[in-house]
Amino acid sequence: MLHIFVDADACPVKQEVYRVASRYCLDVTLVANARMSVPDERWITLEVVSEGFDAADDWIVEHVQTDDIVVTADIVLASRCLSKGARILGPTGKPFTEDNIGGSLAVRDLLSELRGAGEITGGPPPLQKRDRSRFLQKLDEVIQAVKRQQ
Repeated sequence: MLHIFVDADACPVKQEVYRVASRYCLDVTLVANARMSVPDERWITLEVVSEGFDAADDWIVEHVQTDDIVVTADIVLASRCLSKGARILGPTGKPFTEDNIGGSLAVRDLLSELRGAGEITGGPPPLQKRDRSRFLQKLDEVIQAVKRQQ
């Protein structure tokens, strides 16, 4: 059964995930290092993991199955989940696939080096309304694609 996992600690599109999952009657598991408020719905679960490095990522990788959907901005987690056959969406609606994950990892490493050298400060730009709209559209498309294959 198709399941949505959310790397929840800094995920800005949780409300959008709830909305789409509700429409398709899908279960959602949010994985976080700390308690957070979640809607009181039987199909939404909050899994609080230890605060260890990559504990949430490790939990998701351990539980994700082929064609489950993972919502994350973490490129390394995306790569690990892709290797298990999951579908990955970033919060802006960008899908991570076998075709683009290598380039995404390379850019991540380059930016990390530049930050280490003091060349880049700050994080990604704030999520815009069009990013949320794109995310909703792409999540819907991924769910429909998986359902067609089942």
